[in-house]
Amino acid sequence: MKNFLSFFICMMTLLSCQQTRVPQQYAEASLLPKIYPDYAGVTVPVNIAPLCFELLNDADDAVTRFSSDGNELICPGLKVCPDIDEWHQLLSKSSGNTICVDIFAQKDSQWIHFKPFSIQVSADSIDPWISYRLISPSYVSYEELTICQRCLENFDESVIYDNMLCSSETSGQCINCHSYQQYNPRRMQLHARHAHGGTIIAYDDKLQKVNIASADSTSKRQLPAVYPAWHPTEKLIAYSCNNTVQSFHTVDIDKIEVYDAQSALLLYDIDSQKTTTIEDIPNEMSTFPTWSPDGRYLYYSSACFEYDTDSIDLEELTLRAHEIKYNIWRRPFNPDTRQFGSREMVFCADTLRLNDMEEGQSATLPRVSPDGRWLMFTLGEYGTFHIWHRDADLWLLDLATQQARPLSECNSTNSESYHTWSSNGRWVVFSSRRYDGVFTRPFFSHIDSMGQATKPFELPCSNPEHHLQLLKSYNVPELMHGPVDITPQTIASKLKEKTQQ
Repeated sequence: MKNFLSFFICMMTLLSCQQTRVPQQYAEASLLPKIYPDYAGVTVPVNIAPLCFELLNDADDAVTRFSSDGNELICPGLKVCPDIDEWHQLLSKSSGNTICVDIFAQKDSQWIHFKPFSIQVSADSIDPWISYRLISPSYVSYEELTICQRCLENFDESVIYDNMLCSSETSGQCINCHSYQQYNPRRMQLHARHAHGGTIIAYDDKLQKVNIASADSTSKRQLPAVYPAWHPTEKLIAYSCNNTVQSFHTVDIDKIEVYDAQSALLLYDIDSQKTTTIEDIPNEMSTFPTWSPDGRYLYYSSACFEYDTDSIDLEELTLRAHEIKYNIWRRPFNPDTRQFGSREMVFCADTLRLNDMEEGQSATLPRVSPDGRWLMFTLGEYGTFHIWHRDADLWLLDLATQQARPLSECNSTNSESYHTWSSNGRWVVFSSRRYDGVFTRPFFSHIDSMGQATKPFELPCSNPEHHLQLLKSYNVPELMHGPVDITPQTIASKLKEKTQQ
């Protein structure tokens, strides 16, 4: 009886979907429909999951039609959730072309047809998986966080690591800075701070925990390795070693400030477990390393800051936080000798004048496109942790012409920060707080060969209201070729071990 009932319900649901039709009589509206997420006029990869959205206009019912070159997909209801198989069939048939979206809404037995909008389907696919850290947008509950992975071709999501697996009432930790070598999920690293602190490195079938740190040249304090950058071909990881501190503003609209009191760069050899110093210059704070695609340059951000006293003074640093301005540098690297050359200025931000009210900016988070043509970075008035700065925007530097410009196609009135290129260089995913100024969400944009970006679209979810209900921020979005297959319990067990050095 139970099996028959389930079969009956499935058949009735299928029949209902098949009977959904576009209304024959309706009035034309001159306005576009209000939908969330806003997918009107976006460009999407040919392999993206269904763009589910909700009609926000006052209506009792709705019918939505996706059509392209004689092919169509019709969805009933105020929440538009296309069938995943039909959606991918439509994308495949629409590759390189446009999908027209018609929404018909019913109110008091009367139907109206909103002005149609389009969705451009790019033949450029995107890497099928993404990982991110889900964390409360607050300094209070940082322990309750997870690093998750999500398939971009459907809605499958799983946990790579749950921070609470190693936390207790008396000792907690923070897990962060997940990173991969060339989008390979079998070559990954995670960093843990506080209890069970150390760095987890997975390389093919080997998993190890190591303690990577640098002795600061001024204070001789051991600075832990924080922000990583895998060399594209060698078993090497460049790290910035940071003494990260946090303070709070009382009158500034940006309430939280995160900055480095000290930082340096080092290179870690996975096989030998040896570290060598890349850069440790007095009064210079170097951070956010990233390699060029050929592995012959290491790019990074660095700020010159000289304390008035002879020692690290956190109170002084807090009071002078607006003076901290990062420029983008690079050092040539010889993979054969593993030697670095002298540093070279790539982008000078601390003298950049944007308008009559501002002089001097801060450039962080450099990332080079896979073809080596473009350098994307985040620009704000000052500081290093731009996710907390509402003025932070994405910028694009043409490495061939040395011309830089704000990526206005992607920027909003709120913060845009961490970003990652796809492996084919045609897509970028970045963090943005454009909707509410509080929660960070991943947005995607297509970048063409001339460096032009398309209107960003939010990470698709099976429930259009998912991000409105999820009280978490997405942190450090990283694209991957596939899912990480190491279990969270395996990572937790390794973290609880003593470090190998």
